[in-house]
Amino acid sequence: MSDQHRPPEEPPSPGSRAHALEPGRTGPERTPGAFHEAPEHQTAPIPTFPAPGAGAPAPAFAVPTPTPPRRERRGRRVAELGAVAVLAAMLASGGTVAATTLLDDDSGATTTTTAAGDGSGASTVPVSDAANSAPDWDAVAETVSPSVVAIGVSGNGGEGEGSGVVWDEEGHVVTNAHVVDGAQQVSVTLADGVTYEAEVTGSDTSTDIAVLRLTDPPDELTPVTLGSSDQLTVGDAVMAIGNPLGLDGTVTTGIVSALDRPVATQASSEGQGQLQGQGTTVVTNAVQTSAAINPGNSGGALVDAAGRLIGINSSIASLGSSASSQSGSIGIGFAIPVDQVKLVADQLVESGTAEHAFLGVTPADGEAEVGSGSRTGARVEQVVDGSPAADAGLQEGDVITELDGKAVGGAESLVGLVRAEGVGTSVPVTYVRDGQEQTAQVTLVAADG
Repeated sequence: MSDQHRPPEEPPSPGSRAHALEPGRTGPERTPGAFHEAPEHQTAPIPTFPAPGAGAPAPAFAVPTPTPPRRERRGRRVAELGAVAVLAAMLASGGTVAATTLLDDDSGATTTTTAAGDGSGASTVPVSDAANSAPDWDAVAETVSPSVVAIGVSGNGGEGEGSGVVWDEEGHVVTNAHVVDGAQQVSVTLADGVTYEAEVTGSDTSTDIAVLRLTDPPDELTPVTLGSSDQLTVGDAVMAIGNPLGLDGTVTTGIVSALDRPVATQASSEGQGQLQGQGTTVVTNAVQTSAAINPGNSGGALVDAAGRLIGINSSIASLGSSASSQSGSIGIGFAIPVDQVKLVADQLVESGTAEHAFLGVTPADGEAEVGSGSRTGARVEQVVDGSPAADAGLQEGDVITELDGKAVGGAESLVGLVRAEGVGTSVPVTYVRDGQEQTAQVTLVAADG
């Protein structure tokens, strides 16, 4: 075994239970990606919606509608509602890619902070009288909408539109890496309809998070208020806000359907961008939601009933290619948890790059007998010499069932959990060896490369 560190959280080999995705396409001229290990349904990054005039094809069953003019102000654009008719074609050709992992390319906390320049925030609740049982969605939409932006990108592959959130008063905006990868020009339109040029401060393809900065930001910006994804429970009421199908300021509501859902998608190659092709696999233990998420929602906000950011919308599940006409929102969308977003975004704001935690194992889906029953987990195929896993005594053949108190359902689940941790964090790792459960304390280090 080489002494060199390599990311232990590599995607499992074929046969893993988790689905494998392709990245969402940014430009309208891209061809649909092939789906891998396609089950009855697939999940894929939310594609950026082709910009007006980009020339996306209309489905055979849809009556062609004239291309609406570009907006001068944000708001409801009745003339653009015709674009909804071509959703199926956008998803099939422009790109929602079905994936086994939960990432999207457009696209209830208790502890809250407001994202500020130093990342410290303030203890405020935007909608103080909100309740999960009876959310005041009017108040939530009015409060959060000024913090959500529409992003326009252009490059060799064409043009597209996505979403983002205002991160601080210095003009930083957080979105998905797949929204801006490969873009040669980036613009950001605020809620007041004013458009600004922007540049990419940093992009982390391994977590699908990117940070932009307005080149000449206005004096007054409204940063989004942060919640804590760690405090979420299944059933919490949520709202998705973004720029689906180019319809900026669109809000949809739903609930948290599941937590820590392992999702894997294909990220674009380093330095080439999704306009050029696909690269490494992105694995996220995502927040699953029933709120409708569509092309263009990538990078947008998922907020709780108090108006606090609890995730960045990144991918959707769609039916297989044989049912491409039904590949729009089917009530299964995924968001990157806000705690992970903050961990990465703050580093990108500070230095333009992000470090990632390293455990030091190569995992595969596994199962271990415990007493008269069995538990699923991540079987250790290899242990890197000198890694945190090796130092903690983990061995080949061990089946990891928990990390930091969270259940490990398989290889991709372990990858997602490790990537959500900070470098230097000490976490308990529970594993099964010879039918006996054991726990080791592991201090994660930074992954090389």
